[in-house]
Amino acid sequence: MGNAIHDNDSQVLYLKQRLSMFLEVLESVDAESTDLEDIDRMIGMLDDLELKVQQFKKDDNE
Repeated sequence: MGNAIHDNDSQVLYLKQRLSMFLEVLESVDAESTDLEDIDRMIGMLDDLELKVQQFKKDDNE
């Protein structure tokens, strides 16, 4: 996807940006017209974010 992020400040900034993007998507969702595919996509975004948090934690422990 891009260059690896190793320093803590960059990791936190990356996570904040990704969370902000997710919140923008969530705010733009129309509850009346949202279908299962949209919800699955948002769950996937959260799963990706959680994976990144775990990677950063692992990197910090090494």
